[in-house]
Amino acid sequence: METIDRTAPAETSTHETSLTTDRVTEGIRALILAGELPPGSRIGQEELAARFSVSRIPVRVALGRLESDGLVVLKPSSGAWVARVDLAECLEIYMIRERLEPLALAQSIPNMTDEHIDLLERLVEDMAASTDTETFLKLDRMFHLASYADAGMKQLLAMIERFWNTTQHYRRAFTSLLGRERNWIIHAEHRLMVDAIRQRDTEGAAHLLTEHIRRTRCELAQCADMFPNPESPRKRRRKSV
Repeated sequence: METIDRTAPAETSTHETSLTTDRVTEGIRALILAGELPPGSRIGQEELAARFSVSRIPVRVALGRLESDGLVVLKPSSGAWVARVDLAECLEIYMIRERLEPLALAQSIPNMTDEHIDLLERLVEDMAASTDTETFLKLDRMFHLASYADAGMKQLLAMIERFWNTTQHYRRAFTSLLGRERNWIIHAEHRLMVDAIRQRDTEGAAHLLTEHIRRTRCELAQCADMFPNPESPRKRRRKSV
């Protein structure tokens, strides 16, 4: 007698729903990281549902996931908004990165293969040859996150990626502000890091990375105009009296 598997349709439906939600989550993430949905902007759930040809349910689930990633803020009274940080918050994030990312790199280097180091070197050279901000940002992110990938510390890497996500828009503005004439400093620092990694100089590579992040933090501190004003309207009115 033939046995009928009555659970198969439900399992298939659940699997398809999960894939749809994953697709929508990655799609919205890409829009935010690319700057198409800028920090502080309201996210139209109906527009996103139409864009991805889905109902609002996977969009809502996706936004919940992205809130956990630090990319979205959900407000009960007004919906979903792209997360933004002010100058003080951004500088705080960079100070934290100065501690976390050298640790990740130091843990990763002993586990790297020569092929992995070759990949890092190619990313650095591709970065130096790039002619537009978006390509540079993509390669820069790939280089740094790939250099930490062998650390074997999931919690640490998740924290680092979250910080990269929440500051993406400000790195874009900062990179455009610097221009190609100043980017040579970044490329030189990247090359020095790859050289230290290839020599398995864990301490040297970690130190170079600390200074790399710290230099950017110090320059960002001079770019207050790129960030939203954290003061309330009432405080600003008092100053103008």
